Amino acid sequence: MRGRLSRTIFCVIAVFMGALSVGAQTRNSEMPPPQLVPEPWRHAGARPCMGPDGGVTQCPPAPAVIAVRAGRLFDSKSGQMKAKQVVLLSGQRITEVGPEGQVKIPAGAQVIDLSQAVVLPGLIDAHTHMFDFRKADGSTEASMLIAVQNVQNNLRAGFTSARDMATHGNGFGDVAIRDAINLGRIDGPRYQVSTMGIGWGATPAKGPEDPLGETIIRSAEEGVAAVRNQIQHGADWIKLFPTGAYSFSPTGEDLYVLTYPLPILQAMIDEAHRLGHKTGCHVYGGEGQKNAIVAGCDTIEHAFGLKQDQANMMVAKGLYYDPTLIRYTQAYLNDNDDKATGGKYRIVPIFEKAAAMAAATPGLKILVGSGADGDTIAHGSQTLEFANLVKIAEMSPVRALQAGTIVNAEALGWKDEVGSIEKGKFADLVAVSNDPLADITEVQRVKFVMKGGKVIKNELSVASSK
Repeated sequence: MRGRLSRTIFCVIAVFMGALSVGAQTRNSEMPPPQLVPEPWRHAGARPCMGPDGGVTQCPPAPAVIAVRAGRLFDSKSGQMKAKQVVLLSGQRITEVGPEGQVKIPAGAQVIDLSQAVVLPGLIDAHTHMFDFRKADGSTEASMLIAVQNVQNNLRAGFTSARDMATHGNGFGDVAIRDAINLGRIDGPRYQVSTMGIGWGATPAKGPEDPLGETIIRSAEEGVAAVRNQIQHGADWIKLFPTGAYSFSPTGEDLYVLTYPLPILQAMIDEAHRLGHKTGCHVYGGEGQKNAIVAGCDTIEHAFGLKQDQANMMVAKGLYYDPTLIRYTQAYLNDNDDKATGGKYRIVPIFEKAAAMAAATPGLKILVGSGADGDTIAHGSQTLEFANLVKIAEMSPVRALQAGTIVNAEALGWKDEVGSIEKGKFADLVAVSNDPLADITEVQRVKFVMKGGKVIKNELSVASSK
């Protein structure tokens, strides 16, 4: 056991140390296969393969031809449930999809029988934190191992793709985890990551700034430099914090702390866009929330105090709304508000009303983002978000499933790669026993997970060869 643990630590730290040199190469979610090490190989075992980061491993098997028989298949583009479908794949990609009477299964193909199940596209979580909040006395090794466990739990829950939204005091560790997944070192969703995030420090700090925490800025020039630095270190997204904490006035008005002034926020968003990257803005409400929408932040996160005119502006600008309902409707928030206001005022009903309004706004694209962070939400339980969208935001089960598949894929710029079961896309499939359109909580009981043609979990099917 100790030997395996040591090898895991060594593997993850080695990728972490090499992230800057191979990061640009590993940001593509489909990596070229490892190449055989040069001859002569005069050491133990068969000649192994080497990845672009220099890691040596056993060579992967040749791509297999697999046929999946689906009793029912959810078409996320049309919102329809199709009966008796066959999905053919070779290696990581889908090669054909259609009714079982029209799709011929090649001789010798491996057949995965999901004829008694409902097959869905791999789920996508638009807001995770693969790293738990780092303890003051915590080590890099411990944090990395917890992150590895978290991403594996996410994958087994059915999330084959995800966006990570800040590392909670763990620097650029998400880049290392993302690259390790893409290189096949560890299993996990294919990730887009936002590294440390950029915070506002115009008021004096209480102590020294944490080099592994948020990048703290005090001017537009520092903000633009921080955007460039995080992208150079491998960030796919830039995480911004235009608002701080919320509170209530004596009369119950919800109030929100403003952080960056609009010109500084605008400069950072413009720089990220100039460099071909997107921005996600953590906002609760108030002026900072309005500024994020005015400045064109690509995804508006949380937004407890979202107003109708702001939702309409988001539609006009083509922005996405990621409410993270599961994260901010839990009992602990009522506990906090009861303590702060003597039980007079609570943020949860304000947030729930805003989410329902947003979902009812024509043209506003809603994302599935859990906010899973190992603190308030254990990794692997994010499928609870689908039920929240149906119950609280009053979305239909079809629309909720589309939000967690094709809409999220579009927001991530991966609509041609994931989000639906179509020819040419990654073979990312999940399956459940019963119809989630009849009971959305069924997605909380994922029984089968395939990512890029690799079976991660199978509690349903009978595999055979034809």
